[in-house]
Amino acid sequence: MSKQLIDLLDPRGHQDRPILELALRVTLEDLQKGKILFYNNTKLHFCNYNEVFVRIKERFTELGITNFVDYVETVRGKNTDQLSAYAAMLAEEKPTAAVVAFGDMGTSAATTVVTIALEKLGIPTVYMTAPPGSAITEGVGFYRAGNLCLCSVDIYQASTVKEVREQVDLKWDYIMNALTATGDVLKETAKIDLKMDKVAPAADGLLPITKKIEVDEERLLEPGAYMEEINEYFNAEHISDGLPIIPPTKRRYDNMMTYCPFDEDMILCEQVGPAGKNITVKDVAIAAIMAGCTPKAMPVLVAAFKALNSPKYNLLQSVTTSHPGGNLVLVSGPIAQEIGISGKQGCQGPGYPMNATIGRAVNLVIMNVCRSVPGICDLDCLASQAEFTFCFAEEPELAQWSMINEERYDSETTTVYVLKAEPLHDIIDFLSLDGHDLLDTITHCCTTLGSNNAYMPGPLVVCLTPDHGMMLKKSGYTKEMIQEHIHTYAYHEAPMVRNRGLVPVRPASFKNRHPMPVTRSPKDVEVVVIGGRGGHSGVILPWALHSEGCVEPIALPDGKIAKSIEEFKSKR
Repeated sequence: MSKQLIDLLDPRGHQDRPILELALRVTLEDLQKGKILFYNNTKLHFCNYNEVFVRIKERFTELGITNFVDYVETVRGKNTDQLSAYAAMLAEEKPTAAVVAFGDMGTSAATTVVTIALEKLGIPTVYMTAPPGSAITEGVGFYRAGNLCLCSVDIYQASTVKEVREQVDLKWDYIMNALTATGDVLKETAKIDLKMDKVAPAADGLLPITKKIEVDEERLLEPGAYMEEINEYFNAEHISDGLPIIPPTKRRYDNMMTYCPFDEDMILCEQVGPAGKNITVKDVAIAAIMAGCTPKAMPVLVAAFKALNSPKYNLLQSVTTSHPGGNLVLVSGPIAQEIGISGKQGCQGPGYPMNATIGRAVNLVIMNVCRSVPGICDLDCLASQAEFTFCFAEEPELAQWSMINEERYDSETTTVYVLKAEPLHDIIDFLSLDGHDLLDTITHCCTTLGSNNAYMPGPLVVCLTPDHGMMLKKSGYTKEMIQEHIHTYAYHEAPMVRNRGLVPVRPASFKNRHPMPVTRSPKDVEVVVIGGRGGHSGVILPWALHSEGCVEPIALPDGKIAKSIEEFKSKR
């Protein structure tokens, strides 16, 4: 007798999937009489991209459309509410139509939010994009609006003026249709055909599997029965990271919540990623099941997502950036050791289940809930192993100086430090005989011309082995002295960081600095002692684009600092 597998929980959570009523389109005569808003998110300042607007204005002028108003403002570091408020400010110009640019890389998602907001305010808008950003704009448009006029031109950083202008000409009919078409023509112009999520999440929270997996009782006795079929389905639907997952059932969910006294509908992060969805405790618990977490991981994960929600982290842009960094979760304090998060030998590699599963759960939420999916709704050029998992702890028995939790709170408080960052970069030094020479080696590794912090100074984490920590301590270094040394001597000669890499985002006070520091102050340098004996320390370099390292204590729902994981255990 055949049966069916029990229902699985949908790791995507609830999706609103609104269908935007596009602004009423206008006529050519309206365009000729009215004002055309051109909004540049600053990306047109680079390479030859400005020719996009130059050529559009030329074509408009040929049609007798000549009243243009230009605005330039970055979207970086702004959340959804701030982006909508900026669109409302633009609408005060009372434009007849708007042309928005440029969606080529990291600003693509946020600029899509501005485009949607303009449409909601009754302004016919066309958004100019280019690969790889075009895919992100489609994803954001799909989840947050359902339809939107997105005009993709095939240009990149080395495109010539002639090539840019030719691409605009090739898409001229689309641009005009986006602003003036009605009926079926407008419907086709604004249609978004996303490559995933054809079936929306169901209202009951269960995964809407269209093809049921038929099972028989004999095979159910096999350990891991039907795991192949389930994982194949999850991979096909882009709700997995490619590694085998634990199927999220209701029983497993109830078990995961035994150390989570927080309300399952509690919002941890607001309007994140292409989906524009709030991340809830329930979303995190389902990802924790899939990642293989034990229930004791939940308080750490809740604290991690609270930290990620800090405006200083810039989570909205971080989940779809082209940068290959992951979301580092560094736990400091007694609960880390109590539940088995390790900072011992090999702690940033395999063999430590709590490290591996907690870090994996964070990134599964980013993929499944935010819908930041590689190759479809993510800008990652190469990506990295840090986007599978990136979690470890400080070890009190190895620490040579105060740990992060002690600096921010006290020794009894456990903290979670999060940072959008690259994987560990190795620092080898087996030959230095004292901490002075060793510190020069470490400092030299804290940046390269190809690192983000060459152009955007920000936080970094120096990970010392116990041997290197002892050497520095023996040579008389305090943590503050190490931080000061790295801040002073980790820099680039100013001519070397001009007109290469990416557009710099530095404090105003750095305008005429020479040489150019890669940190803003000594406090940007975190120093931890972890791992095993030997001469391979490392440094974790940041994304740093309007993004800080953020710290959150592990606390109970009433805000009381937890001293033990057992305080979270359900009384039921």
